[in-house]
Amino acid sequence: MERKRVGIVGASGYSGQELCALLARHRGVEIAAMTSRQYMGKAVGDVLPRLARYGNIASNRFSFPSVSSLTDAGVEVVFLALPHGLAAQFVIPLLEVGVQVIDISADFRLRDSGLYREFYGMQHPAPHLLSEAVYGLPEWHADEIRSARLVACPGCYPTSILLPLLPLLARKFLQLEFLCVASASGVSGAGRKPEIPLLFGECEDSFRAYGVPQHRHLAEIKQELSLAAGEEIRACFVPHLLPTHRGLHTTIFSVPSKDIDATQIRLAWEEDYIQCPFIHVGAVLPDTKHVSGTNFCNLAIRTDPHAGKLLLFSAIDNLMKGSAGQAVQCFNLMSGFLETEGLLP
Repeated sequence: MERKRVGIVGASGYSGQELCALLARHRGVEIAAMTSRQYMGKAVGDVLPRLARYGNIASNRFSFPSVSSLTDAGVEVVFLALPHGLAAQFVIPLLEVGVQVIDISADFRLRDSGLYREFYGMQHPAPHLLSEAVYGLPEWHADEIRSARLVACPGCYPTSILLPLLPLLARKFLQLEFLCVASASGVSGAGRKPEIPLLFGECEDSFRAYGVPQHRHLAEIKQELSLAAGEEIRACFVPHLLPTHRGLHTTIFSVPSKDIDATQIRLAWEEDYIQCPFIHVGAVLPDTKHVSGTNFCNLAIRTDPHAGKLLLFSAIDNLMKGSAGQAVQCFNLMSGFLETEGLLP
């Protein structure tokens, strides 16, 4: 197997660490550069002991995050695991020299720069690239991902919401006037920054909603749902913080179109995802513990005849299918590898 030389920018964050671990054991990868502003010059295995087991990267030293450090290392593909607003300074020059980019941040997910300004509070730094960026949900955009220069990986919440809903919207199985989503994510979804609300003493024994009514992922959720439905979707989205490190659970409250039942929903999922190795349609309600550390998304459905509602459930690992795992899945498609390469035990 021919190996790709890759770089990871933001390698010391939670998603960056997950990328390092996945790519270190990927047969088609040579990690050529790992950057961290905070830990520049320090050995990877010393700073992040969980990565010390990977002899091929443990003694490597973090470099300063710059385009020149990446190109000097001869990278062919770069993963960006940065806070929003910082990706463009890498994306533009890397694309100019023929390097493929997989961006885990939110910077290239939205097609409308005005929405980016509204939800992220800043002007988009590279609006001319928004139309080129491919939305990196492999189950729905595999062909576009294979030929992409720039892939924008979906957010963790949107991933958990789009995977159950897209097959149903495409078939007009739901009434669009009522669509409510309640999701709960582990604390790692907020990143590694030290903030009081994210301290152990604040999160332990705690369960709370946040980001209501306009969480940043809402724009992305509405964009992709509206594209699938062919009309504007006004979904209600309420995210919650779980007192766990990782894991994401979503419950979707919906109203079926006339004569649509749970069996038809399940069959639609099975039909669309039969060739998708990371989607599991089950009878058991999804549990974050069942997908922890994996790139799987578990789906299930229940009906509430008293309220006339369809209840859709999904569970993913926010650091895997919601971030690094999905990025590697996209990388595999872009590189001609098996979609599962480096993502299965």
